[in-house]
Amino acid sequence: WDNMNNRRIIIVGGGAAGFIAAVACAESSPGTEVVVLEKTARFLDKVRISGGGRCNVTHALFDSRAFAQRYPRGERELLSPFKQFSASDTVEWFAARGVRLKTESDGRMFPVTDLSQTIVDCLMNAARDAGVVLRLNSGVERIERKPDGEFELKLSAAAVGGAADLLVCNRVLLATGGCRAVAAGRLAVDLGHTLEPPVPSLFTFHIESPWLRGLAGISVESAEVSVPASKLRERGPMLITHWGLSGPAVLRLSAWGARTLHDSDYRFTLLVNWLPESASEEISAGLNARRKSQPAKLVVNTPLAPLPSRLWEQLVIVSGIARETRWAAVSNAQLHALVRQLIRTELAVTGKSLNKDEFVTCGGVRLNEVNFKTMESRVCPGLYFAGELLDVDGVTGGFNFQAAWTTGWIAGRAMAED
Repeated sequence: WDNMNNRRIIIVGGGAAGFIAAVACAESSPGTEVVVLEKTARFLDKVRISGGGRCNVTHALFDSRAFAQRYPRGERELLSPFKQFSASDTVEWFAARGVRLKTESDGRMFPVTDLSQTIVDCLMNAARDAGVVLRLNSGVERIERKPDGEFELKLSAAAVGGAADLLVCNRVLLATGGCRAVAAGRLAVDLGHTLEPPVPSLFTFHIESPWLRGLAGISVESAEVSVPASKLRERGPMLITHWGLSGPAVLRLSAWGARTLHDSDYRFTLLVNWLPESASEEISAGLNARRKSQPAKLVVNTPLAPLPSRLWEQLVIVSGIARETRWAAVSNAQLHALVRQLIRTELAVTGKSLNKDEFVTCGGVRLNEVNFKTMESRVCPGLYFAGELLDVDGVTGGFNFQAAWTTGWIAGRAMAED
């Protein structure tokens, strides 16, 4: 471990980005010693538990420009990397190693086995076949760049266990994952990098309204959510929960608004349009027609498609129309108030919960300090980055894994050639 008789490349972090980088590097440069250091007792933990234990490997979107648009932070920087290694390259990479992926109706791609263990085994076997040295319980205390350009890594006391506590190498890749705590980015900072402060991305909204919470479990195929204090607006499926609102539309809004909503301390007004496919005139005309054709029916009992009946009932009541009101008795003013409620429900958001399947923060190493053609640091030659340690994050659906595969693969190849 101490002597440098040949090239050695060390990868700090045994997750998705670190593993694909190690394999790409070792396969491209068979004479190089490639070492993965993982500070915990298991490799690929996040891969193992992601997607409810199924591992959402990537997303079936094969146009690199459209793919890059799914990243609230990193869109511009990822354009060129996705041309080098795209979602279709990921599918091929796994297929070449015996793992087939399938596409679900929403575009998410999973292994056909529906088991994340399939992906873990594939990465572990690929690393072993390529001769990668894998070390667990090997936390790195500090990294120093020597005047000759080599790096010296000091391992934490717990990691040593009889082995040398100093490792020397020619190239280092930091793939330590999202820095939810600033300490996680300390190695990068010590080597001259700047961190964008970490804030949560992909979270659900806490809303106190009792009428809304009473509808927990109801989902809406398409709703539009917006924050009037900013330009944030998203449309898509939405789920009402015991604590407020969740579902793709809300998660996307939280990703694009991660910094803005953090700055508001997660207290802001949210507008919901429950019928985003229809114009207000259209809705108005539909309600007027009800008033003429069903005068004796109770308003709460005649939902407007496609709204679930319990949701319709509550929207009628919060718009100021009493539960026992029949259509014949609805005034123009009440009709107008109901239309407004359907297209512009105002809700006070009072906090957030992290989405249970996601571990995404925005923040990390500042993007202009990294060359995205090679993933090499512009600040410290010979230092590379991959995965969530960068200030890159995607919306939910396999995009964060794809950023890990792409940046890891590029970094691994570049270190091998370097």
